[in-house]
Amino acid sequence: MSFTQRVAHLQPEGAYAVLARAQALERDGRDIIHLEIGEPDFNTGANVSLAGIRAISEGRTRYNPPAGIVELRAALAADAGQRRGMTIRPEQVVVSPGAKPNLFFPTLALVEPGDEVIYPDPGFPTYAAMIGVAGGTAVPVPLLEENDFSFDLAAFDALINERTKLIILNSPGNPTGGIMPLADLEHIAAAAQKYDCWVLSDEIYGRLVYDSPATPGGHTAPSIAALPGMAERTVIMDGFSKTFSMTGWRLGYGIMPEALADRVQLLLTHSVGCTAHFTQYAGLEAITGPQDWVDEMVAAYEVRRNLLVDGLNAIPGITCQMPQGAFYVFPNIQSFGRSSDEIANLILEAGVAVLPGTSFGAHGEGYLRLVYANSLENIARALERIGESASQLVS
Repeated sequence: MSFTQRVAHLQPEGAYAVLARAQALERDGRDIIHLEIGEPDFNTGANVSLAGIRAISEGRTRYNPPAGIVELRAALAADAGQRRGMTIRPEQVVVSPGAKPNLFFPTLALVEPGDEVIYPDPGFPTYAAMIGVAGGTAVPVPLLEENDFSFDLAAFDALINERTKLIILNSPGNPTGGIMPLADLEHIAAAAQKYDCWVLSDEIYGRLVYDSPATPGGHTAPSIAALPGMAERTVIMDGFSKTFSMTGWRLGYGIMPEALADRVQLLLTHSVGCTAHFTQYAGLEAITGPQDWVDEMVAAYEVRRNLLVDGLNAIPGITCQMPQGAFYVFPNIQSFGRSSDEIANLILEAGVAVLPGTSFGAHGEGYLRLVYANSLENIARALERIGESASQLVS
């Protein structure tokens, strides 16, 4: 069969491929510790789940406005604005079934075939996928370990030009856990204004932040949208999956200038129609209800992060930076002189599922991604098995 160019380049996400192999080993009786899937291991907050159940019982199971219910859009505008120190109107908010539509649809609305789109490498695989679907030219910018996995600004400056239509950022980032410092965001903002291009800022991990002072709305990574002159050219993508442990609820949102929001909600209208009604009421409770359980979850992640990073750095041949956000570590394994795929496979055979850095782009070679959304006990067991695998490489 032949397919159009817009879909011929699409590939599965590496995490799902490794998960399938790990599950096959489990069916054969093997014990596998899963550090490959970027999903919280905590349950959704009880108050949030009850709000969703109550909404179903009250008959909130029907069509609703494509951009989302008014109450949720207003709550998101108020919360997002407070956390970022900026004013956001409800009309700028577009609610979607999961966060990915607010990556794909703004890209489809802004990028013409041949336009260049700058994106991070290593980075979330959907970035390259959506650029290709839109017909754009993908322009990867390396993330540098020596820069805490922020942009290689020299490379960025060499790549941005009059053909650049969109710059994609992700901070805190997947797969590295890095947070882009304010100075780097200011540098990128100045370039975006100079070349009159848009920024799509993926802030899905924005509240999973460690070791940093609180911003006006709490512990949140800095947003490029809050910088002078950037609100009118920035799309913020965010959602409920990571912060509120709601991956299966499929609830995300975008914040953007109203004219673009109108276009994006039309794309929603003609693709998915609307986001599940009852899910949005659960999201409303997540935003407006108690936040202590979220803070407790983040505190637990920080303890797990410290255990995993310290344990990895104690293994000969592995070095690992302390990530500032999200729930990923991105250890350097270059000293072994083997590919990321080879080492990830060796570790899987030892009973730990991890991802090779190349699942996130060519600049991920020499690294692995591990998820610490798992118990302290499992992380400790995983470290033992990884250490045993590493000893085979250095012996």
